[in-house]
Amino acid sequence: MKVHFTLNETSVGITADETRYIEIAKASIRKHRKELERFVRWHPFFLVTLEPYDVEDDKEVPEVARRMMKSASLFGVGPMSAVAGTLAELAVEAMRDAGATYAMVDNGGDVALINDREILVGIYAGDSPFSNRIALRIEPSSAIIGICTSSGTVGHSISFGNGDAATVIGDSASVSDAAATALGNHITGKNSIHNAFHSISHVKAVRGALIIYRDILATWGDVPPIVHL
Repeated sequence: MKVHFTLNETSVGITADETRYIEIAKASIRKHRKELERFVRWHPFFLVTLEPYDVEDDKEVPEVARRMMKSASLFGVGPMSAVAGTLAELAVEAMRDAGATYAMVDNGGDVALINDREILVGIYAGDSPFSNRIALRIEPSSAIIGICTSSGTVGHSISFGNGDAATVIGDSASVSDAAATALGNHITGKNSIHNAFHSISHVKAVRGALIIYRDILATWGDVPPIVHL
């Protein structure tokens, strides 16, 4: 089953086999959003900086903020670049720890999941002819997978690039979210695509990535099979 859950600016799709796992995901999002909101009241620059932010000497830093800072620092971007993926990841971890074997949280195109069956994860890319026409085929895995997308042409998130979709697949949705932002920032035209992948290739947790720029689809690394819908 799948439900839509909204909490202030957070709007997610939660998928699981049982209602109790969905309620666990909701509780996780409530908890971590509350902790993050409390944290940024004392660290307002955390919300707006486009560069890495570090307060590791503060023992009161909540796990959600700590993960966001760590992921963002890997790619030289601001911590808010990882907020959606981190919240999704923490929610799926909570579902998994409660016994779920099939759980997915889609936070505005930033997805964390575990799956005991083959699934398809679609890619939305604005006005590109590939938009909603391709999907990634994800094989069963008990380990969390992060599939996160940044766009310079869709949505309100800050991007310095103009690609239609920069999608990163990795071992962490938090890391994949920050990586997608960095990848998207480097897409300035079709001639930039090859070098754009270099901006994320140094991080081990990143498995692979794909870029959609108008009618161009490019991939790097270990990208799941692409299915045409």
